[in-house]
Amino acid sequence: MQKIVTNIWYADGAAEAAAEFYTTLFEDAKITSTIPYVEDAHGEVGTAMVVNFELAGQSFTGINGDDSAKHDHAMSLLVNTADQAETDRLWDAFLANGGKEIQCGWIADQWGVNWQVWPAEADRYVGGPDKDGAVRAVKAMYEMKKIDLQGLKDAYEGK
Repeated sequence: MQKIVTNIWYADGAAEAAAEFYTTLFEDAKITSTIPYVEDAHGEVGTAMVVNFELAGQSFTGINGDDSAKHDHAMSLLVNTADQAETDRLWDAFLANGGKEIQCGWIADQWGVNWQVWPAEADRYVGGPDKDGAVRAVKAMYEMKKIDLQGLKDAYEGK
């Protein structure tokens, strides 16, 4: 059992749809269980109240609620991608399914949950040993929505 689990609130009964979408994005993802509403539980009896799922070995709980809670990018789910191809694949999937680009690698999915799609190699440029190069890479990142590794590298190298 994972001691700390991210619990994500969804409006309009969307937890199950969200979990189903997320599990298409990661190879080792799965819905592990659902807990249905019971009588007097503020939802339609038998429909999913809670959806438990795993993404990349991490446990999450999706809970169906009303629309009183709003997501913003002050809290996001960070996905460290292996390369630009994985970054592009995830970004495009979020965007194609009603997502909204934010900035600097942040994107909100169609339910308003915020993600950071971050190629691990980007750390070499925004946090590299060449201080001037890192400043250039960070400035370049500020101009990006989806992270472009080649753009960061070029900025870091002064190209």
